[in-house]
Amino acid sequence: MKICNLSFGEIVILNKNMAEVIVNDGVVFDEVMVDEYHDFLLNSLEAPFSLIINKKHSYSYTFGAQKSIASLEEIKAMAVVSNTSGGVMSTETLMNINGNYKWNIKIFDKREDAESWLHSL
Repeated sequence: MKICNLSFGEIVILNKNMAEVIVNDGVVFDEVMVDEYHDFLLNSLEAPFSLIINKKHSYSYTFGAQKSIASLEEIKAMAVVSNTSGGVMSTETLMNINGNYKWNIKIFDKREDAESWLHSL
């Protein structure tokens, strides 16, 4: 396990094709951060890869970031961990804005369940 700090938070490399993303509290995720995020994933993981998006903090996205955040074809699946109604609602909004376009995504309230689901794919 390797923890990498980026401008918006940290990404924990769990194995060669799985990482956990934790965005810092209060961040407004914009298109520049999306580029940094995508570059990091493409250079640090082997495709196809899976992501645990751990929404342990409150943050938001610009509209441009919402449209491109999960656009990488190399993303096999995303497991979103949220134990707040706000986190679930923001994830559902993001999914609706993008029409679930080619996304294999599921929301969990326990991190262990999210990781188990990704390993089962």
